[in-house]
Amino acid sequence: MQQKPLAYRMRPRTIEEVSGQEHLVGDGKIIARMVKAKQLTSMILYGPPGIGKTSIASAIAGSTKYAFRTLNAVTNNKKDMEIVAAEAKMSGKVILLLDEVHRLDKAKQDFLLPYLENGMIVLIGATTSNPYHAINPAIRSRCQIFELKPLSPVEVRQTLTRALEDEERGFGGLKVEISDEALLHFAQGSNGDVRSSLNALELAVLSTDKNKDDIIHIDVKTAEECLQKKSLVADKDGDGHYDVLSAFQKSIRGSDVNAALHYLGRLIEAGDMPSISRRLIVIAYEDVGLANPQAGARTLAAIETAERIGFPEARIPLANAVIELCLSPKSNSAVLAISAALEDIQKGIVGEIPDHLRDAHYKGAKELGRGIGYKYPHDYENGWVPQQYLPNKLKNKQYYQPKKTGKFEQALAVVYAKLTRSK
Repeated sequence: MQQKPLAYRMRPRTIEEVSGQEHLVGDGKIIARMVKAKQLTSMILYGPPGIGKTSIASAIAGSTKYAFRTLNAVTNNKKDMEIVAAEAKMSGKVILLLDEVHRLDKAKQDFLLPYLENGMIVLIGATTSNPYHAINPAIRSRCQIFELKPLSPVEVRQTLTRALEDEERGFGGLKVEISDEALLHFAQGSNGDVRSSLNALELAVLSTDKNKDDIIHIDVKTAEECLQKKSLVADKDGDGHYDVLSAFQKSIRGSDVNAALHYLGRLIEAGDMPSISRRLIVIAYEDVGLANPQAGARTLAAIETAERIGFPEARIPLANAVIELCLSPKSNSAVLAISAALEDIQKGIVGEIPDHLRDAHYKGAKELGRGIGYKYPHDYENGWVPQQYLPNKLKNKQYYQPKKTGKFEQALAVVYAKLTRSK
């Protein structure tokens, strides 16, 4: 009988074995509490591929000892669901992992709904699509929705190490020597997709010849070939990848086009679209900001185009975005303003909302003095009238300090100064 893939064999058997997703399965977190109390509700797990949706479902089943079945909303038919329902009637409860739950058609949905209502079937729907957009409201309203996050390189590395040491399910029975650089590449190069990392590790182990001492040695070159991504490792501590991302943002912030394109090239060579996309959007709003507010929308458009066409052509819209961001005037005034406001709030400096700003759309509000004296700006010339908006404790605070590095924010600064003087 052919052995199942390493990624399948290493699926966690209990909640405690799940890698990552601490916000859901960590001690005292929602799924861990549900499992401990054996009070399961149907749920939808969504996030990128390979980050643990199936693993969490199988771990829940293993921890609770309930029957566990896996179906696919596209490839399995209503008859398959009837078999699961019959088993639920016999045993009292079945956990059903339904992959691609966003593709569930109406006939299958109508069949499942009564079983979800009575709790005989605990549905764990898995999807890479945003459930608020892609999943029928009838199913969505009966499920808790949990977003899963890509695993960190540290979490992926822990899973890989466990696979190398596990004698029952992994490669613990073999003499495998893997360099720190190779292990780090497997952990970082998959962008949080642990299944991809395990598949690459398995390929490396099974395709590498043993030496005369029966040792399988895996170096970073082998890791690159098996993961099909170039290594960005610059040191053994794993800082290389993050150093490139840091240099990428700082080069754009410093308006050095050539350096920014160099670091973009290194990220493209690694195939790291998620990190590129996230960093460019952050830069557009954090570093360019109000000095060129259209840069944010154009950067997002470039990223969406890049994601749609994929590499190698994706490099073109990404390069367009990087050059524009580099050569745009820079302003971090919005970042500084919201950070200053949050700092006061976190220190407890909030104060009472002025009565004239409070909600007055309920019976008895007038008797409480709510909304009385509020001046409706549209009733006044230029659509503005002086009145206090901040709490008394903060009424003279000025969080926003405009920069004068772009024509748009220069215009905002003129309006802001005029309004400030009028107060």
